[in-house]
Amino acid sequence: MDGMTGADADTRWLAVVMHSAFFLLVLASAVRFLTRHDGNPLTPWVIAFTAALVLAYGAGLVFRPSSLLWLTVVLALWVVLVVLAPSFAWSAIPLFVTGLRTLPTGQALALVTVITVLVVVSQNRLADGFDPNLTIVPIAIAAVTAAVITYMRRQAERLRESERRAGVLAERHRVSRELHDALAQGLSSQAMLLQAADLAWDQPDLAREHVRAAQRIGAGNLSEARRLVQDLAPADLVDATLEEALRAVAGRAGLPVDVRIDGAERPLPERVQSTVVRIAQGALANAREHADAGRVVLTLTYLDDQVVLDVADDGRGFLESAPEGERGHGLPAMRVRAQQLGGRLTVESAPGQGTVISAAIPWETVR
Repeated sequence: MDGMTGADADTRWLAVVMHSAFFLLVLASAVRFLTRHDGNPLTPWVIAFTAALVLAYGAGLVFRPSSLLWLTVVLALWVVLVVLAPSFAWSAIPLFVTGLRTLPTGQALALVTVITVLVVVSQNRLADGFDPNLTIVPIAIAAVTAAVITYMRRQAERLRESERRAGVLAERHRVSRELHDALAQGLSSQAMLLQAADLAWDQPDLAREHVRAAQRIGAGNLSEARRLVQDLAPADLVDATLEEALRAVAGRAGLPVDVRIDGAERPLPERVQSTVVRIAQGALANAREHADAGRVVLTLTYLDDQVVLDVADDGRGFLESAPEGERGHGLPAMRVRAQQLGGRLTVESAPGQGTVISAAIPWETVR
């Protein structure tokens, strides 16, 4: 299952466009230099730095280093090229947009300023003198683009913060419902039984019966309280790896579960491990209690910047268009858990075709 949201698809599409535009502009700049400056003594240097720039940019896409380090190296190579051949100035437009999208606002605006100044200087060098159009136009384009992208980033941050707060509130409501349903009613019944025992104190057998009933309810409440506490700190993770904890959860699922691990296991923050285990518990509970599944495949995948949990069952499935409220509290709770760590949870299901729940949790930014 892909598990990619519309926003993720748009982001990937924009990245593909920006990276492709960069390579095309570098190629066009190199061809322009070679065709117009045949025999120029700087040609070997231009070719060497062009190759270095392309390799550095491509290596960044493959190995994904720090955005600031990668852009610094690429920008340094590009500056040398612009000094050698001013026609390479416009090949930095994708860097301009990439910096605005990925760097913190202050660093992004500093990068925009540097690039704009270099573009203006290089274009005026090509014009053999000061040209107002070649000075004003790049500045205007830079200002408008920076303003639009900065505004969009801030809007996206506000939306994520709003969703995070809504998720926290939803989780609080869920916990309060569990406390009310699991403990409040039991405590109320326990108090009534003890009152009845007190009133029947002159009837020892009846009083003992009430006390024993109150003891049973108290034991049940204690069990529920422990369950709620463990919901915050899974006992399966004590002195165990994430894989071992998932296998322990699968062993108690009450139906056949095939646990698979994909990728090299790596140490993850405790919050990430706890969230993955809790989502696995919720997904397996749904498969057992609601999906009437006969078999479940649980897959944990380690990626460079995130861990992905996929839980696929062969149960009866459901209509994805149905409101989540009609499907119980399990899925919303799992989604909240993922969102609280900056992750996402996606669900694919259809009547008679089973259900796949996928949770992608970033781990590098969680401490």
